[in-house]
Amino acid sequence: MKASQFFISTLKEAPADAEVVSHKLMTRAGMIKKLGAGIYTYMPMGLRVIQKVERIVREEMNRAGAVELTMPVVQPAELWQETGRFEKMGPELLRIQDRHERDYVVQPTSEEVVTDIARQELRSYKQLPKNFYQIQTKFRDERRPRFGLMRGREFIMKDAYSFDRSADAAQASYQAMAQAYRRIFDRFGLTYRAVAADSGAIGGDLSEEFQVIAATGEDAIVYCPSSSYAANIEKAEALAPTAPRPAASQPMTATPTPGKSTCADVADLLGVPLNTTVKSLVLATDETDEAGAVVRSTVWLLLLRGDHDMNEVKVGKLPGMEGGFRFATEAEILAHFGCKPGYLGPVNTVKPVKLVADRDVAVMADWICGANQPDVHLTGVNWGRDLPEPALVADLRNVVAGDLSPDGQGVLAIERGIEVGHVFYLGTKYSRAMNATFLDEDGKPKPFEMGCYGIGVSRLPAAAIEQNHDERGIIWPDAIAPFTVVICPIGMDRSEAVKAAAEQLHDELAALGADVMLDDRGERPGAMFADWELIGVPHRVTIGDRGLKEGHVEVQRRTETAATQVPVAQVVALLKERLGL
Repeated sequence: MKASQFFISTLKEAPADAEVVSHKLMTRAGMIKKLGAGIYTYMPMGLRVIQKVERIVREEMNRAGAVELTMPVVQPAELWQETGRFEKMGPELLRIQDRHERDYVVQPTSEEVVTDIARQELRSYKQLPKNFYQIQTKFRDERRPRFGLMRGREFIMKDAYSFDRSADAAQASYQAMAQAYRRIFDRFGLTYRAVAADSGAIGGDLSEEFQVIAATGEDAIVYCPSSSYAANIEKAEALAPTAPRPAASQPMTATPTPGKSTCADVADLLGVPLNTTVKSLVLATDETDEAGAVVRSTVWLLLLRGDHDMNEVKVGKLPGMEGGFRFATEAEILAHFGCKPGYLGPVNTVKPVKLVADRDVAVMADWICGANQPDVHLTGVNWGRDLPEPALVADLRNVVAGDLSPDGQGVLAIERGIEVGHVFYLGTKYSRAMNATFLDEDGKPKPFEMGCYGIGVSRLPAAAIEQNHDERGIIWPDAIAPFTVVICPIGMDRSEAVKAAAEQLHDELAALGADVMLDDRGERPGAMFADWELIGVPHRVTIGDRGLKEGHVEVQRRTETAATQVPVAQVVALLKERLGL
């Protein structure tokens, strides 16, 4: 490929709305162009990266036995109504109507459509297992699209769906996909972790996320440096303390704390560690009638140590919370505690509440909490003496670095990551809802056991950039770079020798199968180098008159600070070795 035949459009400055490195660099490198909020055109340079990602994904999916198809972007609402997701998905699901006022959705994912295919086409156990996949455009109406391709509204995803006759067979399909994903991410050349995850809105009981490690990642990844344990922050279990609860040593005392409504402020005022305080979180659950009207609400009080944060995923799995919860209103708080937020606690509430203590709080003694009076906190609070032992104790919090690892092999550490892949074992959630069955060996109909497997194709380049960049621009791994080699001739328009050497090297590398770019634009060396360092091509060959007269060219990796002089006769062999051709 020659630059004069391609389209290169670099910018010196990033747009004002670009917040993260990948958004800034992809825009400056001419890889994406914003059309609307969360909607981007993939320009020629960026599309080449997307196509590299797709090729690797497609090769490994085919190798794992999956079969490619393409499902519609616009899908009839009736299928989504069968599973209840038409109503449950909320505003992220883009709902539209045609001229006949029939309801449709713009797909964010395709469980319903692929299950409909299975119930029509896979009639016998003899046709199983089967795994269908697609690489297709998706749309989610994000409330606040941001960070370029990291959180867009329209994006490209590889989604696959497996169908099996039994739970054991489905687990085998799940493991095959999990291993295929490891091969895919290994080939991308990125540092990543596979972590245990919560299944969220997709459903199911077994789930792993594939996270590209990056300091700017949105997700917290929990891992044990001395073992293989890894999970995302929502899934990671905070073990119960092993030490018994100390005996009470202080009387419970109402202590003035004027204007100090947070645990941190109270701890500072009283000169005590933050971990001796207990925060009160007031939630509510609603019971509704068939029309959706609230007929009864229950107020819950969750107690966490002052230096810990609530984990909403864990709380949502408490008995009685599975149907969803909300934060209590100020009116509900006043009715149950007789006090506004900031000074709430479990001692002497006005009305009974459902109390849940975090595991750490359950073994605390002489702790500090709100007194249900403005500007007052209780110190020296103890279970059994000042209030009843907690009826329900559960893991309510996010783990923190230094917590014991759930596998007992050490302590936990935390790093940031960007989710680029997710595998789920769904079970029969969708097949039962849609009456998708096959005839088993005994002649009886059984629901399919399903799995679901996604890779964020268009998010992955952004994640790669967040992990690999410097002050000059992008640093692509070879496997997904738009071009793996760029030839930069100095004065090509003025020197026949330089032109001939550059074109010969280009043709030789292209014949070997290298993805090579010859920059024949006639740019000054500084501008030419700056463009390709910004774009991030992994290998650069510089050819100049002086070097040719001395019998060499200069070869430099994007990660290197200086070029290496290589004899002209050896440069093809060197690049062939470096590129693995």
